[in-house]
Amino acid sequence: MSDTIAALATPLGRAAIGIVRMSGPASDAILKKLTGREPPPARTAVLRPVLDADGAVLDQALVLRFVAPASYTGEDMAEIHAHGSPVILERILARVFALGARPAAPGEFTRRAVENGKMDLTQAEAVAAAIEASTLRAAKEAQKQLAGALGRRIEAWMQHLLDITAQMEAWLDFPEEDIPPPVALAEEMQTLAAEMRALIGTAHLGERLFRGVSLAIVGEPNVGKSSLLNRLLGEERAIVSAIPGTTRDLVEADLEIAGVPVRLVDTAGLRTSDDPIEAEGIRRAREAVARADLILLVVDATDPARRPALPRPPDLVVANKADLLQGQASAPCADALLVSAKTGKGLAALEERLAALVAGQGAENEDVLITRARQREALVRAEAALAEAAGHLQAGRLDVAAMEARRAWAALGEILGMGDVETILDRVFARFCIGK
Repeated sequence: MSDTIAALATPLGRAAIGIVRMSGPASDAILKKLTGREPPPARTAVLRPVLDADGAVLDQALVLRFVAPASYTGEDMAEIHAHGSPVILERILARVFALGARPAAPGEFTRRAVENGKMDLTQAEAVAAAIEASTLRAAKEAQKQLAGALGRRIEAWMQHLLDITAQMEAWLDFPEEDIPPPVALAEEMQTLAAEMRALIGTAHLGERLFRGVSLAIVGEPNVGKSSLLNRLLGEERAIVSAIPGTTRDLVEADLEIAGVPVRLVDTAGLRTSDDPIEAEGIRRAREAVARADLILLVVDATDPARRPALPRPPDLVVANKADLLQGQASAPCADALLVSAKTGKGLAALEERLAALVAGQGAENEDVLITRARQREALVRAEAALAEAAGHLQAGRLDVAAMEARRAWAALGEILGMGDVETILDRVFARFCIGK
């Protein structure tokens, strides 16, 4: 039987309520000693005194208990909903430890839920995603996975693969039964592989929903980079001046585009300068460009050919200062989007282009997204093995095809937490917060 763990389930800091959570076989016994009374009925909140070691009242708190297996972790659990004073919460937690619980490791409550069959690993990752979500779109995607949408898709594929593998194994094991070679199964494998590729294609958006995107705004001095930043934000975040070299350091701001958190980085104008402060700003600008996920190059619409050297091609080119052009409706160069940070001309088109860049393509028709690199890596291996299996089956190499199909099944299983379970769980829960 496992030991009993405890942790704060709410952040430290003054608040109306703070929660101390326990899970494990000693939860009821600790709760009884902590309150001096018999534990309340399951799933019933009651007001109880929380006592220190000498019997003094630390706080009046609501206490709850959950009886295994009908709990988050699948074990006996208890929660103390106390006033949110850090001093009170720390004393309660110290008392819980003194009564026999131990500090929970990061993510240990959710890890126990996985180990006790209360959720699969995709749902556990969705718990972390729900906590991490910084946009409504990310939060909604986390809830889909928490409800088991991704897990059900993977389980269905694994069952289909089992059926396919069983037919191949039957032919290999009983050739004397005159069972026709299951070559037609190659088409089923190819269909499955195509479905997996479609889901892999959602990772571009799914991972960015939670990791976010950095977008560097670059260009020569005085082309309107800071003005464009301010326009996109809808506020005067960066200093704007007609004097070249006004921006000396990186100016960063957060924005939501297509439901994705985006960090905009306004940079110093790229040129050669003898001014040591401006030169340092230019050096930092080049570093920011090298680190950025996306590069937005701003050029002067009146002289669009003037462009600084960049470490890689920009993802989008904007020709700013459209208001200075004489009657031109389109950009003076084919690869640039014509805008005016001063008047707002072209801003809607720019926002549409940015949304397409940030969100990418391939996720429009999928009801669930791949949101973790671990999920994507396993799915890529499964799809590759399945494509190999289909090729071997078409060539009549059923033994090799069956082996590759089993590899595909195992890779899918990793997404749900099968296989080298301890290693997989260690990797997933290393980034969880304590108390969850």
